[in-house]
Amino acid sequence: MSTVGTIERPPAELSVRQRNIVFGTIMLGMLLAALDQTIVSTALPTIVGDLGSAGHVSWVVTSYLLTNTIATVLAGRFGDMFGRKLIFQLGATLFVVSSAFCGLAGSLSWLISWRAVQGIGAGALTVTATAMIGDIIPLRERGKYQGMLGAVFGVTTVIGPLLGGFFTDQLSWRYAFYVNLPFGIVVVALAARTMPSVRARTRPVIDYLGVAFVALGAGGLTLATSWGGTQYPWGSPTIVGLFAGSIVALCVFVVVERRAVEPVLPMRLFSNPVFRVSTVLSFIVGFGMLGALTFLPSYLQYVQGVSATESGLRTLPMVVGLLAASVTSGTLVGRTGRYKIFPLLGSLLLTLGLFLLSRMDEFTSFWTTSLYMLVLGTGIGLSMQVLTLIVQNTSDYRDLGVATSGVTFFRALGSSFGAAIFGTIYANRLADRLPEALAASPKVPAAVAGIPKELHDLPRTEIAAIVHAYAVTLQGVFLWAVPIGALGFVFALMLKEVPLRGMASQDPASLGEGFAMPESSDPDANLETAIGRLMRREGRQAMPQIRVASGSALDEADGWCVAQVRLRSQRGLGSGLLDIARSVRVPAAVLRPAFERAVQNGYLAGGDDLWSLTEPGAREFEKIAVELVRWIGERLSVSSATDSDQVLAALRRVISRVLEEETGGTHALR
Repeated sequence: MSTVGTIERPPAELSVRQRNIVFGTIMLGMLLAALDQTIVSTALPTIVGDLGSAGHVSWVVTSYLLTNTIATVLAGRFGDMFGRKLIFQLGATLFVVSSAFCGLAGSLSWLISWRAVQGIGAGALTVTATAMIGDIIPLRERGKYQGMLGAVFGVTTVIGPLLGGFFTDQLSWRYAFYVNLPFGIVVVALAARTMPSVRARTRPVIDYLGVAFVALGAGGLTLATSWGGTQYPWGSPTIVGLFAGSIVALCVFVVVERRAVEPVLPMRLFSNPVFRVSTVLSFIVGFGMLGALTFLPSYLQYVQGVSATESGLRTLPMVVGLLAASVTSGTLVGRTGRYKIFPLLGSLLLTLGLFLLSRMDEFTSFWTTSLYMLVLGTGIGLSMQVLTLIVQNTSDYRDLGVATSGVTFFRALGSSFGAAIFGTIYANRLADRLPEALAASPKVPAAVAGIPKELHDLPRTEIAAIVHAYAVTLQGVFLWAVPIGALGFVFALMLKEVPLRGMASQDPASLGEGFAMPESSDPDANLETAIGRLMRREGRQAMPQIRVASGSALDEADGWCVAQVRLRSQRGLGSGLLDIARSVRVPAAVLRPAFERAVQNGYLAGGDDLWSLTEPGAREFEKIAVELVRWIGERLSVSSATDSDQVLAALRRVISRVLEEETGGTHALR
């Protein structure tokens, strides 16, 4: 069980309006964090032309992704310790400040450094926003709201490249960062005014050693692959030392995780063959997606000669394929419970898409390019949503949060490696070909060759050799990625297809699931979300049958009145008629006859100022609670010895909130 401890709820229940305002603040913060993963992609060619150092261009993306990934591990724990509101505000403030310094960058190293800081702020925003949903949103609605947050990542995949291109063409690439300032300031101000202060009562256990060693291992490998062949020869002591040190750090990480009280990534997860294969496939999906998103704009601007804005528009076929395939595959898995075919097809199409991209040159037509990108996007989308769903449905409930976070972590790590390795290949190949192309183009200044807009302002005959050099360079970049996609197909063949539990409780068509974010490591909180999804889909229709099956003498109206009194008294809330009427936003005069009837039937005692349960009322209420626990356990397919005791105990702890929302509702009283 988690040691995070009991969560203190806000001192007063939030109204629907207050909840929506807080959620709007959370959504805006999430939008800022998600947008900066993709907004710079179309601006990168211009950034390189302005700041130079083409060999390090991929680190503008990689530095952000790496620090973002590590920050997500720590932010949730710090939120438990110091309060989620404070961590959310600090994350937003750090994000705003670093965005300003990114916009002021005078060199690529300056930009990369502040992008790393920006990633830390974004990680804090992402995880804290997700955790806040559990504090402010009713249990029944929680899955829907978390899906909406996840969908933000899908939306920003579309609008990020478009905005980056628009700012680059119409203003300056610096405004891709400056745009965060006004929105970030609004987020900080709204958070200070509207967010409740919530923290855990007990100090959580933070696996600092695990975080440190996984950061050293992942960061070292990314540096080695990025610097190898560009900054240093592959056989140099620096590169060999980075590889060796990273491997040692990752080995120590495994040892630390086996002994940690609350490990970042429990090693027991890898005993599940579905999880093992899913992490590898998630890595490959991230590798292909961010690698392609980072360098497709370079092809479109340097080779095709389109503007930054148009390059963002031209990547839409890839994004459309990704989103459509993600939603479709998730829906089909939810209906059939069969999932293996989608990673198989996805990895095949990913490999084919990367190969097709490697065939593009300066003569490739618009429609051919669009088709190739559509194939690649469809391949990524067929795997993305499904990998999240199957991990959530095949892991023990105690590991639901860390399993989801694990898949997300490996996808982010794959994105970092994809951007870094693509960048290394790009820098090496361009360094070999561009000098020769410049020699063959005596009328083209060397500085102009690095700025796509100025390059294509020159006559086509004068720049033909340089454009061809870029085309051949990028062909090699995508071709080198093809074996990674093929490796994904091999691993997809190894993916075991096992029955998925409780698919009726999922919302597979939700776009947000495909862009899942790291979840809480608290299994009770994740179990509440699973129950909430189930009750949202089936609870209202099932409650009459549950009440009948329980053998309780309570009818719908009596059951609602008894549930209100029992649950409000348990939570220390007023159980008088006016208190209840205000909480459900129904006039007291409408409720009074039902409560008086419950008194006449012997289930309640007292009067308008204070209702209380009688012994028969408590007994009949317990019958419904027991049957509801049984029904939820059955619908979620709680069968294994590992799950059963823990899940049923957790179900009893959260059942009061379920009953409060689902016992019948005020419609039974009207």
